[in-house]
Amino acid sequence: MKQIIALILILLSFGCQGQTFKKALKFATFYTAFSGGNSLSDSEVFSLNNGLQTDITKTPFDYSFTAGIRKIARFGYENRANVFYDGTEKSYGDAATIGKVKGFEFLFEGDYRRQQGVNYLDQDYFLRYVSNNWIAKVEFLQDGFADVRYFEGSQRLRVNLGGKLSLNVGAVQRVSEPYGYDPLNEWLLNNDQLHYTFLAIQEGYEVNVNTGEFFSPSGDVVATSSEVWEEVIIPEVLSDYVNRKRSELPDQWNHSLVIGFDFYHYTDDFWMHSWGNVMPVHLDSQSEYAYQRFVNDDQWIDYSGGLIFGRRFSRSFGVFLEGKYNKYWDRVWHDFSVGINYVIL
Repeated sequence: MKQIIALILILLSFGCQGQTFKKALKFATFYTAFSGGNSLSDSEVFSLNNGLQTDITKTPFDYSFTAGIRKIARFGYENRANVFYDGTEKSYGDAATIGKVKGFEFLFEGDYRRQQGVNYLDQDYFLRYVSNNWIAKVEFLQDGFADVRYFEGSQRLRVNLGGKLSLNVGAVQRVSEPYGYDPLNEWLLNNDQLHYTFLAIQEGYEVNVNTGEFFSPSGDVVATSSEVWEEVIIPEVLSDYVNRKRSELPDQWNHSLVIGFDFYHYTDDFWMHSWGNVMPVHLDSQSEYAYQRFVNDDQWIDYSGGLIFGRRFSRSFGVFLEGKYNKYWDRVWHDFSVGINYVIL
């Protein structure tokens, strides 16, 4: 964490060098918003325990609370859809290495939401400074729905080629989860079966062998049969245990070479914005739970990229394609949209 804070402070000093803090915040927008709506409709659940039983499953309403501050210049293909920022604005262009303008840009946004009865926390914080010959950026991203969470900082030299295309090369620092650690190994028996009941008892669960009841650490009855215990409760116990044990290990730092490009072309009828980053060389941290130990290889290839394309063939007809793709360590996450527009005159 100290290293992350140091990187952020260094980048802040770059962004504010030669200008006041007030100037750095000029044209930035602070916003908060709360939104909500219906979730899944109520549904009937039937069971045959002690005769026919009917129950109603209710899902609480969806909601989200968003707060943030942003200073990011819009690209030519981006329009301000709403009068006010409400936190629902999503732009693929925010993930590009280089922004629309030179200088200091930033985004700090947190979004806490409940979706179909499940709570998620989304966070995206980044600071970026773009000059003619160099780029510096730090970012922390957490996508609760996709279960993605990472920190990344990079410092790169930049070469402009013709005004639309630029190449960059430099160093990137990333933080990953520990790899190669399986907390359940110590609970394996000689026949490779898992001693899950003994593990659950250590975690605070209790078993009454006389009544066949199973109790949670808080004393509530969670199962009245071994079938429910093994098929419903034990999977939850194992998941909670593995997540807790892995969270006790320190995060792993990755230092890598990064090579990238950015291309931007825009006219009223045709635009293309693309970027890509490849990380082919990585320093060995010598950590027991580093990704190198997990894959039994000192080197691997991670990459990320995005593409935004639009074409108007006439006043009425146009097509678009937008998307981004990331492959870091053994995780892949991506999203895209593609479609056509036809205006009936």
